[in-house]
Amino acid sequence: MEASLLVIHGPNLNLLGKREPEIYGTTTLDLINEQINRRASQLGLQAQCIQTNYEGKIVDLLQEAAQDHQAVILNPAAYTHTSIAIRDAIAAIAIPVIEIHLSQISNREPFRHTSLTSPVCAGIISGFGAHGYLLAVEAAALLLQTNA
Repeated sequence: MEASLLVIHGPNLNLLGKREPEIYGTTTLDLINEQINRRASQLGLQAQCIQTNYEGKIVDLLQEAAQDHQAVILNPAAYTHTSIAIRDAIAAIAIPVIEIHLSQISNREPFRHTSLTSPVCAGIISGFGAHGYLLAVEAAALLLQTNA
C-alpha cells in the first residue's frame, strides 16, 4: 500500500495565477496540484489536495488526517499568523505536518514574520514559489522513509 499525503491549501490559494503574481507567481493551483501528484507518484506516494478558505475546515481536515494519510503538507496562508486553532490541531495529531509558503514570509510585512503554526510542524519550506510544494513532497517522503 502506498503512503498517502494530504495537501491542504489555505485561504485565497484558489486565486493563484491571478492574485498578486509579483508575490505568488503565475502558476495556478490546478497546475501545482498536478505537479504535486506527479512528484508524489514518482516517489511511490499518493497525494490528496484540498483547498479551503475556512479555518474550521482546515482544523477538521487535520484532525481526520491520520485516518487515511501518513503525512500532511499544509499552506495555512494568512492563518499562519493568526490561528491558534490550527496550531493546536497540528499539535494534536500524531503524523508529521510540513508547513509550506510560496513567498518568503520573513521578508514580507512585519505581521507575517511570526508563524503560530511552524513550532508544531516537522519543518517549514518558504520562499521557493510553487516549487516549494515539490520540496515538501520530497521532505514528506524522506520523513516517512526514515520513520518507517
